[in-house]
Amino acid sequence: MGKEIILSAQDVVVEFEVRDRILTAIRGVSLDLYQGEVLALVGESGSGKSVLTKTFTGMLEENGRVANGSIIYRGQELAKIASNTEWAQIRGQKIATIFQDPMTSLDPIKTIGSQITEVITKHQGKTASEAKEMAIDYMDKVGIPDPERRFHEYPFQYSGGMRQRIVIAIALACKPDILICDEPTTALDVTIQAQIIDLLKHLKQEYGFTIIFITHDLGVVASIADKVAVMYAGEIVEYGTVEDIFYDPRHPYTWSLLSSLPQLASEDGELFSIPGTPPSLYTELAGDAFALRSDYALAIDFEEKAPIFQVSADHWAKTWLLHEHAPKLDKPELIANLHEKIKSQMAYMNKTREG
Repeated sequence: MGKEIILSAQDVVVEFEVRDRILTAIRGVSLDLYQGEVLALVGESGSGKSVLTKTFTGMLEENGRVANGSIIYRGQELAKIASNTEWAQIRGQKIATIFQDPMTSLDPIKTIGSQITEVITKHQGKTASEAKEMAIDYMDKVGIPDPERRFHEYPFQYSGGMRQRIVIAIALACKPDILICDEPTTALDVTIQAQIIDLLKHLKQEYGFTIIFITHDLGVVASIADKVAVMYAGEIVEYGTVEDIFYDPRHPYTWSLLSSLPQLASEDGELFSIPGTPPSLYTELAGDAFALRSDYALAIDFEEKAPIFQVSADHWAKTWLLHEHAPKLDKPELIANLHEKIKSQMAYMNKTREG
């Protein structure tokens, strides 16, 4: 028996009204989230990753709206929720979010302990003394040393990595079903990044929540994700298991993202960068939105959008290169032996951590 789908987005379109013009940030996205899995949303800045997940918690900016589609979370239609009272039953309690900059989530003039206990009393209905005990336990679980003492400190007294751990503790205190991690390691150095990833994996195991992990860094994805959705210009262009995306990628955009991995820098430190810029989302996009930046674009890519081509049961991509009559093109040489390169990089990172 397969895993349960706990959230299903179908044909979601998100529009923003910007100075009397319509910007279509999400263009017909369909996605299923399975219980207990880690789904990574990857793509360059502006590809729609954060906007898509904001529709799951009712956090779109005032000028934004879900213009089309359906978002079903455990039988409830989220796309139709209009009131903050209804969203309060979902946000935090059922679906919690950890953001890139923990200082946007923490109140600088309140102690760390009071911020965690506040969430525990609100979401778990505990007394002040019970909440304090639980808060110290959460702080301990996320790796804060000497939590009894640090309970009384303020956010500015914590390092960036420690603040991110506190934000994770606050999310845990909500006892969420789904945890959205929006670029939670981007501002941290590589060693701290690896520690936060390990922490999230451990807590997921212990508490049994499901994770949506947003990142532009495919290197991070390799160590945490089960499934990967590659986003470009507001749509998902490829979806598969983490192994599919790393070792059998099919969309030219995925090839470009993989080619940009720091592990693939040349000996003089030069990295591949994707030429050009993403298209304007104010206009109707014909064909493959990535075609203008791709060395692998076919004539049809400029005229007609590719349908979903199924590669295997869990793997699909929207590219005409998968059509039976398309020319057979090999993925770039740079990513041909990716498995070995990633493995050696992971071994180096583990050695650094242990050292």
